[in-house]
Amino acid sequence: MRSIFAFIFETQQLSDLKKRLPPAALLESETLSIEEVLHDYRICCLSREISLFLRKDVLNGRAKFGVSDDGKELFQIAMAKQFKKGDFRADYYRGHTLLLALGIGTIEDQFAQVYADSANDPFSGGRQMNNHHATPLIDGQGGWLSHVDRYNLSADVSTTGGQMARGLGLAFASKKYRENAQLGASKFSINGNEVCFCIIGDASTSEGAFWETVNAAGVLQVPLAISVSDDGYGISVPKAFQTTKESISLVLKGFQADNEHPRGIDIYAVKGWDYPALCETYRRGIDRTRQAHVPAVFHIEELTQPQGHSTSGSHERYKSRERLDWEAEYDCNRQFKKWILAHNLANEAQLTQIEAEAEEEVRLARDRAWKAYSQPIRQQRQELELLLSQIVIKASKAPRVQHVLDEIKSAVNPFPSELVRGARQVLYAIREDGLAEEASLQSFVDRAFESAHERFHTHLYSETPRSALKVPVVPAVYSPDSPLKNGFEIINVFFDKTLGRDPYFFAFGEDVGKIGGVNQGFAGLQEKYGEERVFDTGIREWTIIGQAIGMAMRGLRPLAEIQYLDYLIYAFSPLSDDLATLRYRSNNTQAAPVLIRTRGHRLEGIWHSGSPMGVLLGGLRGIYILTPRNFVQAAGLYNTLLQSDDTALLIECLNGYRLKERLPDNMGEYTVPLGVPEIMRAGTDVTIVTYGSCVRIALSAAQMLEADGIDVEVIDVQTLIPFDRHHLIVQSLQKTNRIIFLDEDLPGGASAYMMREVLELQDGYRYLDSNPVCITAKDHRPPYGTDGDYYSKPSTEDVYDAVFALVREAEPKRFQ
Repeated sequence: MRSIFAFIFETQQLSDLKKRLPPAALLESETLSIEEVLHDYRICCLSREISLFLRKDVLNGRAKFGVSDDGKELFQIAMAKQFKKGDFRADYYRGHTLLLALGIGTIEDQFAQVYADSANDPFSGGRQMNNHHATPLIDGQGGWLSHVDRYNLSADVSTTGGQMARGLGLAFASKKYRENAQLGASKFSINGNEVCFCIIGDASTSEGAFWETVNAAGVLQVPLAISVSDDGYGISVPKAFQTTKESISLVLKGFQADNEHPRGIDIYAVKGWDYPALCETYRRGIDRTRQAHVPAVFHIEELTQPQGHSTSGSHERYKSRERLDWEAEYDCNRQFKKWILAHNLANEAQLTQIEAEAEEEVRLARDRAWKAYSQPIRQQRQELELLLSQIVIKASKAPRVQHVLDEIKSAVNPFPSELVRGARQVLYAIREDGLAEEASLQSFVDRAFESAHERFHTHLYSETPRSALKVPVVPAVYSPDSPLKNGFEIINVFFDKTLGRDPYFFAFGEDVGKIGGVNQGFAGLQEKYGEERVFDTGIREWTIIGQAIGMAMRGLRPLAEIQYLDYLIYAFSPLSDDLATLRYRSNNTQAAPVLIRTRGHRLEGIWHSGSPMGVLLGGLRGIYILTPRNFVQAAGLYNTLLQSDDTALLIECLNGYRLKERLPDNMGEYTVPLGVPEIMRAGTDVTIVTYGSCVRIALSAAQMLEADGIDVEVIDVQTLIPFDRHHLIVQSLQKTNRIIFLDEDLPGGASAYMMREVLELQDGYRYLDSNPVCITAKDHRPPYGTDGDYYSKPSTEDVYDAVFALVREAEPKRFQ
């Protein structure tokens, strides 16, 4: 049986090329000039040469890995014609063609990222592999730049489909700017006219994030333009195993807007090698998306991959001869050239000259980028070789030193870390020799680590003047008239004040709008401030977080609610891969100061156990994790974050909404500092370190223990990230010499995290007179019901027993 590709290839070869090519109507209407067409061809050639040279640099050892645009140039050219200043892009790991077409960055910039050149990679500071782009949205001090005056590329992600949710949010921000007159014209938007261009590979449309985003875009009616880049494969897996009917545009027909259902999406299918059709399709589609906020999917079919998916392998291993022949013929650059020749817009010699000039331009730019990257390394190498040449003469273990020196001299293109590794090994060899050169060698290593700290270990959180850690502390103020209120009423007052004073503040999530949240934190606030400010979403945690990320990147202050902490797992990918890494991977050129609100602790049931803190601590570095014990503290933490440019997850106590608290007189003004524990009860016998709902359990146990003559100090850490910045806990341990870490997470989770922070990082182990103790939940999720909860999670009695046993072991005569 003949393959489908053989059939396509033979059928298309039987047709006359000029008959198959669209007429030059675009030229006749002066939409495109000959000069513009030839300019576009030049960009295609430049982009292709970047791809070719990139692959060579990986194969010759200059770079570690590469992905490129080869075979996918032409649709980006057409897209660029509709990409206006103020627009955004949410992409994955390709796209340098669009940058060339828009004039963003240089060819040298692309190769600097290939080489992980932290000094010259403007997109990520050497922190991301090539073709992961970002343009500055903030300045170095955390201030917003004007987005409407520039082309905006949100920092790309590699996670398959991971760009989709953020793309929805960037487009959703345009909707908010258009419908909220209070916001007016600003540096962020001009009447919400900005489109978000989101690009995804066809195989990646199999991911749930794609379908959730398409559905949400249709419901919300936002200016999201999704381009599906379809080359027939997901690495080696063909569409037959990826997509029903082998066509994403056919499968999406049910989403399509029509007269009966106008609140849908527009769908366009166009060949990726058909230049005029691509130009016209994007023009028509983006005009409608921009003006009417109708989302669109552009299915770019029949694309090719001349060099395969990436530099990791060869596509010849899994493509048939017929398919490879077809790809050679329908390479978009080749078809573009044929179209130009068929319409007499240039002759073969002119196009050959453009191709040759493009190759030379990229070659020279690549060489300049390599020189800029390698010259400092050569200087470091020369310094180290000279130093080691002096040491080897004097060293008692000269052969070890000579071996390192020989390795460094023979290395073709050594990485700086390889030089440092060698220097450290020599330091080990000469530590007993007392050589004068040892200090110089140690200085070489120290300077490298100082540089590495700046290159690799900065900007995980805000280090700007607007950091949450720099927000002034304003204590809560009480008077004799301060009323007692339920916890949900306390937080409701705070949200009311915040919505009233800040038009950029929005709150949304499942059941947040009409009923004001399942626990009434926003009760009555939609009615007071409108559906545009406080609104409901569908059950779609991934894109709830995506909405928040995009809104926050465009200057809004979203509070996104995930109804329960357990449901946060549905949103873990955008939280971990996108939000938590955004500032870091963009090297402090982008930020998304999102507040994620959820509730947990003391829940019942296997899927409502409410305390997967170890999961969060392990996967959300880059997001502050706040665990207030009550709602007065929660309001203060929210207020701190809203005065900062940091991102935070705040976990409210589910069993605290109906507990009484005193409402501070200065609600909306006071702040609670991050990373500053609070001593809830002073004591001398044992220190208990805990947070959230366990604070009440610890205090209850401490009261019982007091009756038996044991004096317990209870410390509420308040925030897990950051954790006890001023080392208050170790001061308590110096006094009590015994410590218990209490929480509801599984063994080895947050309790182990807290133990490491105190005993290792704060040197608390020095002051222990007894073994440290962790009190946690059992190593399974709690079953349903009161009994299951009692036996599965720490109780007051569990804490009493642990403290009593610890003290009795240390002082047995005390309890005779």
